[in-house]
Amino acid sequence: MVRTRRMYSRDFKLQVVKELEGTKTLAQIVREYEIEQSVVGRWYREYRQHGDNAFKGNGKTYKEDARIATLERKIGQLTIENDFLKKALQGINRNDRRGS
Repeated sequence: MVRTRRMYSRDFKLQVVKELEGTKTLAQIVREYEIEQSVVGRWYREYRQHGDNAFKGNGKTYKEDARIATLERKIGQLTIENDFLKKALQGINRNDRRGS
């Protein structure tokens, strides 16, 4: 049996998470909507972590944001290293001129 991946709207996911935070138990939600417990758990964690920004895009948004943040940190680190090396080279050049 081939299973197709079910797609859920952002509004539906938010509804499920709000019900989970409300009076319904995880077991009730799983039975009512016929969704795997792990899926609901993942939605809940994502909502708790990202709040109103949860469930935007097609799942790649956070990965792309994380990659951008990593690259920006790397650029900052390389800029600092570059500035340090330039100053060190200037100091070496000054010492060479004095010694000649």
